[in-house]
Amino acid sequence: MSEADASLHAARPGDGIAWITGASSGIGETLAERLAALGWKVAVTARSAGPLEALRARAADGPGEILVMPGDVTDAARMAEIVAELEAERGPVALAILNAGVYLPVDGTAPDLAAFHASFDVNLKGTANALVPLVAAMKPRRRGQIALVASVAGYSGLPTSAAYGATKAGLINLAEAMKFDLDRLGILLQVVSPGFVDTPATKDNPFPMPHLMPVGEAADALIDGLAGTAFEITFPKRFTRQLKFLRLLPYRLYFPLMARTTGWSRKPRPKD
Repeated sequence: MSEADASLHAARPGDGIAWITGASSGIGETLAERLAALGWKVAVTARSAGPLEALRARAADGPGEILVMPGDVTDAARMAEIVAELEAERGPVALAILNAGVYLPVDGTAPDLAAFHASFDVNLKGTANALVPLVAAMKPRRRGQIALVASVAGYSGLPTSAAYGATKAGLINLAEAMKFDLDRLGILLQVVSPGFVDTPATKDNPFPMPHLMPVGEAADALIDGLAGTAFEITFPKRFTRQLKFLRLLPYRLYFPLMARTTGWSRKPRPKD
């Protein structure tokens, strides 16, 4: 462990608030419930307040608390406002999981420009919109924990993931680059690289999804990772190790192997 790493600490419920973006469904929703059950005061953000209010009601009798903070991550002013309001009225944001994202498949034979723009706006720019005010709030304390939810789709190119994978690769690179400076501030920055998780976003994938994880298991694996200080939190590990190996292959081996694995080599050629 480096000298910088020795000063980094995983957040605990007594340190302040946990903030989760993209908390209305999938991993974000389940993670919020699990953290509240562990005694956290959890601020939850998504565009629609209704699912967040339902989440708060489900956690009402538990040891923690759900704070409903609706907002669209593409609205930079709203993200800054949420951080400022939490810090001023609820307590310091000790832990943030920037999870908001969209998966819009891209057919490479007829790519849709709107899918690229929406993916970049939510997944990449939306994360930066939340990250910047968080760093500003945590910097004076020299303490805090931020997790950026990327994906194994960011490791290397996969069919239909031209937009989604590009944003997740960007998040991985963003986290790697920011870590050098945030370490010096005592802010623990982590990147989360899940494999396939059984959520609404994966329901329509037109290819096999090996090691598909139930969303509850994925949330538990994420919580385990957040309890430590490792830079990358990834699960299921057997699958992610395989993908990390594949990205080491030369392209002359990678493309035919991935095409066979995903079934793309058996797809009919597109018509003109």
